[in-house]
Amino acid sequence: MDTIVKLNLQDEITLDELWSLQHKAYRLEAEIIGFRDIPPLLETRDMLSRVTEEFYGCFDETEELLGAVAVTQESPGKLTVTRMMVSPDHFRQGVAGRLLEFIFARYAEMEQFIVSTGKLNLPAVTLYTKHGFIPVGSEEVVPGVELLEFHRTGRLK
Repeated sequence: MDTIVKLNLQDEITLDELWSLQHKAYRLEAEIIGFRDIPPLLETRDMLSRVTEEFYGCFDETEELLGAVAVTQESPGKLTVTRMMVSPDHFRQGVAGRLLEFIFARYAEMEQFIVSTGKLNLPAVTLYTKHGFIPVGSEEVVPGVELLEFHRTGRLK
């Protein structure tokens, strides 16, 4: 059974595993959307160790990091999923879905969840749509590269 836990980016082993995972996952996204300068690919280990996002990692029984999600609360009641990454060895095994469901439960008090992904990243678009996100807009970030923004209503009290 997989375990999802908060990651401590001050721990060197955790930081190294996360940085490696981030580069493997985002290199593939860069190929899919045709844009190599995705911010996580430009990040050094040192830069990653200083981010303010909350990271959660999904580990298997051998303690291998299968995937990770990062979130940040930019305004009251709204939580942004800033990063979603899954090891290419574990694509299509439900890791990203389990991470999203964990975030929805962990931050159940949120009124809205927000996420963005490249328009051409069909696996991500499908994932977010499957988990209740609705596209609300798009933005061309560089010529030929369009980001879609999705919102999902949280559990209102």
